[in-house]
Amino acid sequence: MKPTNFARYLSDFIARYLISEKGASKNTVAAYRDAFILLIRYMEEVEKLKVEKLELNHITKETVLGFLDWLQVERKCGSSTRNARLAAIHSFYSYLQHESIEYLHESQRILSVKFKKKPKETITYLTLEGIKILLEQANITTRRGRRDLALLSLMYDTGSRVQEIIDLTPANLHLTSPATVTVMGKGNKARLIPMLDIQTEHLKAYLRENKLEDRSASLYPLFSNSKGEKLTRAGVAHILKKYVEAARNKDVLLVPEKLSCHSLRHSKAMHLLQAGVNLIYIRDILGHVSIQTTEIYARADSKQKREALEKAYVNVNPEEKPRWESNESLIDWLKNF
Repeated sequence: MKPTNFARYLSDFIARYLISEKGASKNTVAAYRDAFILLIRYMEEVEKLKVEKLELNHITKETVLGFLDWLQVERKCGSSTRNARLAAIHSFYSYLQHESIEYLHESQRILSVKFKKKPKETITYLTLEGIKILLEQANITTRRGRRDLALLSLMYDTGSRVQEIIDLTPANLHLTSPATVTVMGKGNKARLIPMLDIQTEHLKAYLRENKLEDRSASLYPLFSNSKGEKLTRAGVAHILKKYVEAARNKDVLLVPEKLSCHSLRHSKAMHLLQAGVNLIYIRDILGHVSIQTTEIYARADSKQKREALEKAYVNVNPEEKPRWESNESLIDWLKNF
């Protein structure tokens, strides 16, 4: 069967353009691939077009809008997921308009589809006491408990994204003083994060126990499941959820009910800020491209705002006593008011 033009251009976009020309990370390629898998499913289920017959002229701006609505209505996706799928479609049609003049007009129509505005989410983070009680729930008498403690404490201490943590290998660790971990962030940008001695000792013990010290194991997953496979994002979220529930049984006020893996990253950023660390250093530790992204923590820190107000406070109220205090009685003052 002769491949359709949609199949030809999409294959070239995924396999060549994104990797060779754009230098996209494997996570970006996977996310874009998943977006088009969903688009194809929509075309089959809703538009009744089999993938082997799907041509570029079958996909219009109206089709894309229908697909985005389908994501939110039928699949119950939020605005963030909708926008992520649209970003993949935009990238494909940005590529296509330079590859085929025939589809230039429709490509530009699809590129005109707007991203949906979403309400700004409040930052969920734990206090230092909350982090402590969360990590205390790991049962360090078991091998799995020791793995979970090493995983969650490293995620917090480095302020890393969950994908950055599960992609780590022993080769990324430098445990001689000064200890550091090399994290591969968005856009394949590496950053070096310093580690404290206590975290280093935990990791050394973890590496010894799991036979990850040998050079032959340097590219093995740093954190793996019972089958020796690299943990997934869902797997890490499941681990965190277990300890969140246990921690809430200890102190419901210190541990929010809804706590994501990203909340540990938020927590580290807030604690660095509250300790007086410059936003520039926090930006570099978190791997933000712009300082404006890091500034969300300064805006969210009500404690720091209150302390700043207290330091800048000047009493502008008059010192004289209220008039009623100088009268013989409150009743007389009220009568004369």
